[in-house]
Amino acid sequence: MRDSRNATAPSDSSDPTGLAATVRTRVTVPLRFDDGYSVTADLATFHGLVDGQEHVAVILGEPTAGRPPLVRLHSECLTGDVLGSARCDCGPQLREAVERIADRGGVLLYLRQEGRGIGLYNKLDAYALQDQGLDTYEANAALGLPEDARDYTAAAQMLVALGISELDLLSNNPDKAAQLCALGLTVAQHVPTGVFTTTHNVRYLRAKVVRTQHTLPLTELPTG
Repeated sequence: MRDSRNATAPSDSSDPTGLAATVRTRVTVPLRFDDGYSVTADLATFHGLVDGQEHVAVILGEPTAGRPPLVRLHSECLTGDVLGSARCDCGPQLREAVERIADRGGVLLYLRQEGRGIGLYNKLDAYALQDQGLDTYEANAALGLPEDARDYTAAAQMLVALGISELDLLSNNPDKAAQLCALGLTVAQHVPTGVFTTTHNVRYLRAKVVRTQHTLPLTELPTG
């Protein structure tokens, strides 16, 4: 992957999305996490993404011969990724994904989809409703918002621009795989993430399993 720094998208004939994007910039950035883990990644930006957002591909490790790259679609979460909020599992999932992808070779797509696409302010409004007893999906609905507003067309464009049409998907969310497959990509294998529970996120995790069929084992989620 590292030797394609100046690569552009394949021709339209090799683009299963029919919506060609191109690599805009690719730059090497050393990453370091709070627990001391460090790794060097290439960060890629893109021209032509359908939603006009500034999504970034984090390219990690070297490809494993004979295996598709490991890919995670990670939705931006300021509270979890940056501030370390214990109300979700986003920060630990991001940290886990970077190391697992670096070991295997692949890409983490950091997607600007705060709060499942509803934005930061709406997400915090939904938190306030969750404090009154609603689950994360009920709170969105009470605000007149979709349960999950995320569309992964831009993610598919980014992968194709990087020359990836087949992948192993690091995710517990079946909707991500379904959308990528509908856009013409091949998800060869679903690879589950870890289970990252806190006393503050158990109801959130259980709601993801019950409401949107995330593949988290309920037996590992406390009932309290």
